[in-house]
Amino acid sequence: MKIEIPFKGHKNILSLHKKTIEITKDDKLTVNGDCIVGTNSSLACADLPEKFKKKIQNPTTEIKFSIVADEHSFSIRGKGSNKLTLKHTNDIVLRKSAFTCSRTIAINCDKASDDIPRNMVKKLQDPKTSGKLVIEIK
Repeated sequence: MKIEIPFKGHKNILSLHKKTIEITKDDKLTVNGDCIVGTNSSLACADLPEKFKKKIQNPTTEIKFSIVADEHSFSIRGKGSNKLTLKHTNDIVLRKSAFTCSRTIAINCDKASDDIPRNMVKKLQDPKTSGKLVIEIK
């Protein structure tokens, strides 16, 4: 199973957070949102197909994420959990920790936003950049 979620770049993307990565439907972003790597996304947790949600809510599920912006690509691996509600209507958050909330789509991820190469962050800081979050589940 695979889903591609388009998003836009934003001048305030910092990508400095050590524990999370987030995309949001919001079009505004302050520098406090230092885990956000994309704005104006087309989907949030609540918008995912039910079949996809069921897979994500299985603790044995391994999830591969790719953030793609032009020639740049960054991969993250995470785990599903039966504690994931996937009900947030605005955001998708990947976490290195096992913390869950309505915005969390994966836990125990191997990377966070501060791991994204700085040349890719520079691309994501351009409001004209169209990127996508690709989510793959086997």
